[in-house]
Amino acid sequence: MKTAQELKPNNVVLIDGNPWLVQKAEYTKSGRNSAIMKTKLKNLLTGSSTETVYKFDDKVDVISLDKKDTTFSYKADGVYVFMDEEYNQYELREEDIESVLPFIVEGMSDVCHAVFFEGRVISVDLPTTIVRQIDYSENAARGDTSGKVMKLARLINGTEIRVPDFCNTGDWIEIDSRTAEYKCRAKAPA
Repeated sequence: MKTAQELKPNNVVLIDGNPWLVQKAEYTKSGRNSAIMKTKLKNLLTGSSTETVYKFDDKVDVISLDKKDTTFSYKADGVYVFMDEEYNQYELREEDIESVLPFIVEGMSDVCHAVFFEGRVISVDLPTTIVRQIDYSENAARGDTSGKVMKLARLINGTEIRVPDFCNTGDWIEIDSRTAEYKCRAKAPA
C-alpha cells in the first residue's frame, strides 16, 4: 500500500478488483484546505476513464502487472494475434488495443509487450519509438519558411500524422508511439 502522494503517471492501482492506469497525477494545496491529489485514471479491462480526487494521505493499492515480449502475428475477424518466443498465441480484440492500433501493420517486426492481469492478457504496449514508412504525402508548399512547417502524411495502414515539410512519400520516419508525433527520419528496417 502506498499513500496517494506517491502516485505517479503510469502506476497501476487496484480499485474494486479492477486495474486502473494512472494517466495523470497532480498535487494541489490551497489555503486552509488539506492537500489533495487529483488523478485521471483509465480502467485497463474496460477502457473507461474517470477522474478521482484523493486526500494526500489516503492509502492506495499500487500493483505491478506482468509483461511478456511478443510480436504481432496476424489479424482475423477483428481479433489481433500476438505470439511470444515459445509460440504461445495471445488474442486481443480491437477495443483492447485501441491506443496502439494506428501503428499495427502487417509484417511489423517491433517487439511488443503483452500486459497480463491475473493470468489474462489485457493489452499490448508498443516500443516507445517505432519506424514506419510514409505511404503518401502532399508536395511541399513553396514560400512558407517562417517556422516549423508541418504537413499531413499517411502511413501504410492509413494512419495520418503531421511531419515536417521535407518528408516525402516513401521516406521512413521514427514516431513516438505514446504521442503519435514525428521524431526524425530513419533508415529502412533491415
